[in-house]
Amino acid sequence: MFRYEPGEKGPDPHIHRQHTDAFYVLEGEVDFGLGPEITRLKGGRETFAGAPPNVVHTFQNSSDATAIFLNVHAPSMGFGDVLRGGGHEHFDQFDPPADGGRPFEDAIVQPPGAGEPVEHENTSHRIQAELPELSVIEMTFRPDFEGVDSHTHEDHVDVFYVLSGEADFVVGNEVRRAGPGSFLAALPGARHGFSNPGPADLRVLNFHAPDAGFVGRLRS
Repeated sequence: MFRYEPGEKGPDPHIHRQHTDAFYVLEGEVDFGLGPEITRLKGGRETFAGAPPNVVHTFQNSSDATAIFLNVHAPSMGFGDVLRGGGHEHFDQFDPPADGGRPFEDAIVQPPGAGEPVEHENTSHRIQAELPELSVIEMTFRPDFEGVDSHTHEDHVDVFYVLSGEADFVVGNEVRRAGPGSFLAALPGARHGFSNPGPADLRVLNFHAPDAGFVGRLRS
């Protein structure tokens, strides 16, 4: 999670060759630059932006208010160590290539309320990104949703960020109540599940890294 103050600039335009860099705006406005021409797009609250491998990207807060946003690197490639003060020399980040990299159209920008809808009786979801490295879904579970039984994934990480409402997350043998701003990461082999205790809708941002076919199963 990043907090950028008014006028704060992010990194120069760059690419990642082996991983996807994705963003979800929680508060304020983020100014994204994407593609060979550094096409500028401003995204407010609940905007999703994604730069797959070899898509040039940069970002900054060009507004007069604080911006808070989630940033996901999938796979991490050691980005956490860079934030902790480690060097960039071994991190998967490079200057824009001479040919400009992949076209702007290969980037993903979903304004608030956009995305591919997937509707079921007690749920309402919007797919924000479906990439080999990462899938991102805005999920809404109504109070009468029966919940997801405790389970494990052996081939990917399953991550939840609570946007609104409350969730009862099963973590191992415990049940933990989680409200807005809560974060749960279930690593491969970690038992997890969840339900909506009500009385309001539960909205979460769900990441699967890698996708491992999850979005395809969600559609069916």
